[in-house]
Amino acid sequence: MRFKDPLFFLALIALIPALWFYLRRQKRARTALRFSTLALFSQAPASLRARLRHLPFVLQCLGLISLTIALARPQKGLTEEEVTTEGIDIIIVQDISTSMKCLDFKPQNRLYVAKQTIKQFISQRVSDRIGLVVFSGRSFTKCPLTLDYGILQQFVDDITFTENDDGTAIGTAIATAAMRLQQSNAKSKIMILVTDGANNRGEISPITAANAAGTLGIKIYTIGVGRSGEVPYPFEMIDRFTGKVVGTQVQMIQSDLDEQTLVNIAAATHGRFFRATNAEQLKEIYGIIDKLEKTEIKTKSYTTYSDKFYIWLVLGGLLFVLELILSNSILRKIP
Repeated sequence: MRFKDPLFFLALIALIPALWFYLRRQKRARTALRFSTLALFSQAPASLRARLRHLPFVLQCLGLISLTIALARPQKGLTEEEVTTEGIDIIIVQDISTSMKCLDFKPQNRLYVAKQTIKQFISQRVSDRIGLVVFSGRSFTKCPLTLDYGILQQFVDDITFTENDDGTAIGTAIATAAMRLQQSNAKSKIMILVTDGANNRGEISPITAANAAGTLGIKIYTIGVGRSGEVPYPFEMIDRFTGKVVGTQVQMIQSDLDEQTLVNIAAATHGRFFRATNAEQLKEIYGIIDKLEKTEIKTKSYTTYSDKFYIWLVLGGLLFVLELILSNSILRKIP
């Protein structure tokens, strides 16, 4: 709300001398009829007309205020924004090999924590297309680049371990994600590779795939998850007669993360390598990447104003009419 001509409010200064003159006149007013004594009237209750004797003056003041507001032209603005963005295309490449079952991210396994962190990362992005590639011994696109974050969150929830084709094909996973980003016209093309193992499957070496991605303008952030040394791993206990799982036994296994390869992959694409040994570190890493790769948003605002003085003009006129009617009817004074 704004006033087009606020200088008209200076007219309200006239209320000060008007009030002073009215009070002065009330004090000096002479009665039209004289009585020898007023003792007879001292205990009589005041009539309604006596109580409302100042109402005409109040109505005049309110009418003047209303008309002044109308002259100042109150206006209400409707603001519209034109938002332009230079989006970033992001592919998250998530390891789903059985080694992600390790329980060093207590109380949950590595994959569960990774999924929750990915969902949090997605919820913080604006106007960026995000896709999802998962891999073990093979890789495949779980979700292509999309702006539908709700659908993408559901795909993340559906991620589970692969048992039939286990292993870690890092090079193949990078190549799969790079194919998805190859045709992108985005300002920036980002790949976030999350794994806890060493490349032991696939026909493409990780460095070869990283160099190819770099020539396409793709930057790769690599995240190595899990502690070094021995880590707890849940082995399923299977009944040899029925073939059914009857329980789980936790045993210690050796972590096989190839940290140097992940460092080299990031370096080949001008990205960065991160190491997460617990859930909090993984969340912090995604937070750092979120800050490093921010979408540029430009906003232009347009405001259209419409006049709202009509109601004040009508109100002021009604107040003066009401004052005129009351002054010449029930509140009329004896001359």
